[in-house]
Amino acid sequence: MLGGGCFWCLDAVYRKTKGVTEVVSGYTGGQTKNPFYEAVCSGTTGHAEVVAVTFDEEVIPEDVILEMFFLSHDPTTLNRQGYDVGTQYRSAMFYADGQQREVFEAAIARAQESWNDPIVTEVVPLGEFHPAEEYHQDFYAKHPEQGYCQVIINPKLAKARKYYAQWLAA
Repeated sequence: MLGGGCFWCLDAVYRKTKGVTEVVSGYTGGQTKNPFYEAVCSGTTGHAEVVAVTFDEEVIPEDVILEMFFLSHDPTTLNRQGYDVGTQYRSAMFYADGQQREVFEAAIARAQESWNDPIVTEVVPLGEFHPAEEYHQDFYAKHPEQGYCQVIINPKLAKARKYYAQWLAA
């Protein structure tokens, strides 16, 4: 469960990644029961926009999935990604168990070598996951002409292609 700003961006990158079998955009990390998009966007629920990524480790290593996470957003900015500002856009990794926590912390240590500023990504226990509304699922594929997709997501996809071409589907 990964949060790196607006879930549309991570969703778009991971859906094009070989070995990824499922991506679900949603919300976690907050205190509100049954959060919905407008409430999460208000910043009052405590939830982060996240993606639940399921993948086949025989096709793509977990390390590559996590490297792509750090490539696909700026993990050094607190509670913001570009024009998206608020705790709902925080950089966060939500772990299911102690082993996953260790994997996430090791990934941060490796990623820090690529960033001049300190990484501020939270590593916190996974709470209840709430899938986002259907219109958020696979948003980029449904609306590639939309302004946000053109200006924000397309450059992230181009960057992923540049560094991870062997892991991306054509």
